[in-house]
Amino acid sequence: MNRAAVIALTALAPISWGSTYAVTTEFLPPDRPLFTGLMRALPAGLLILAVTRVLPRGVWWGKAAVLGALNIGAFFPLLFLAAYRLPGGVAAVVGSVGPLFVAGLAALLLSERPTARTLLAAIAAAFGVSLVVLRAGAGLDLVGVLAGLASSASMSAGVVLTKRWGRPEGVGPLVMTGWQLTAGGLLIAPVALLAEGAPPALSGTNIAGYLYLALANTAVAYWLWFRGIERLTATSATLLGPLSPITAAVIGWAALGEALTPVQLAGMTLAFGATLVGQLQPRRPAPAGGPLPAPAPEAEPVATRR
Repeated sequence: MNRAAVIALTALAPISWGSTYAVTTEFLPPDRPLFTGLMRALPAGLLILAVTRVLPRGVWWGKAAVLGALNIGAFFPLLFLAAYRLPGGVAAVVGSVGPLFVAGLAALLLSERPTARTLLAAIAAAFGVSLVVLRAGAGLDLVGVLAGLASSASMSAGVVLTKRWGRPEGVGPLVMTGWQLTAGGLLIAPVALLAEGAPPALSGTNIAGYLYLALANTAVAYWLWFRGIERLTATSATLLGPLSPITAAVIGWAALGEALTPVQLAGMTLAFGATLVGQLQPRRPAPAGGPLPAPAPEAEPVATRR
C-alpha cells in the first residue's frame, strides 16, 4: 500500500473521533464521562479479543498494560477531566499541542529528528485549531489545563512507545488494539465506579450511541490509528490529530445548526493545510559529488529494520 493510502486510512481515526462530541451530546446520558470512556474501550477490547483469540505472552503482558494505560486508561479520564474543567475550545487547544510532545519524545526515543517544517506545521495546526474552537471570554482553570496537558502527554508517550516497541512476531495491529483497549478499559472501570457510581439506566438511543462509539469510533478507529503509527513517523501520524476538531466543527455546523464564522473557516483552512504539510517527507540531499556509483555485482544489500 502506498504512503498516500496509508495516510488517508490513518486520517479516518481522528475524523471519526471528531464525531464523539455530537454523539455524546445527542445520544448519551449526561454527566457520565468516565462511564462513556469505559463503554468505548472495554466492550470494544473484549470483542476484539473474542474474535482474535490471542493473548499477550511474556514481556508483552507488561508492555500491553503500559500502552493501554497511556493510550486509553490514563488518556480518557484526563481528557474528560479537562473537558469538564475547561470550556470545550480551551480543552481542544490544550490537546492540540500533542504533535509538539511527540516531536520531542520521538527525537529522544526514536531518533526522529523533527525538521523546522514539521515544527512549524505543528505550531500552525495548534493556532488553526484555536481559531476554530476558542470563544471570547473563555476562562482558564489550572487543574483543567494541567489535566489537558497530561492527557496530551499520555497519548503522545503512547504513540511513541507504540512505534518503538512495535509488536510481537505474528501479531497484527488488530490484536494489539484489542490488548490496549482491554487494558485501558480495565483501568477506567474502578475509577468510573468510584467517581460516578453505578451505571445509569440506558434507553435505546443511549445503547445505539454506545454501540457506535465502541465499534466505529473506537475499535475500528484505533485499529486504523495503531496500524498507521507503524507505517508513518510518529510526528506525521500525530499531525493528523487536528482533523478531529475540524470534523467536530463541520458536524456541529451540518447536523447541530451551529454557525461557522469567517475566523473559524480561516482556522480550519490553516489547520488542514498544516496537517497536509506535516505529511510531506523531507527531501534527501543529493551527494555533493553527484550520484553514487552502482554497487559491485557481488555486493549484497544490507537489510535495515525499524
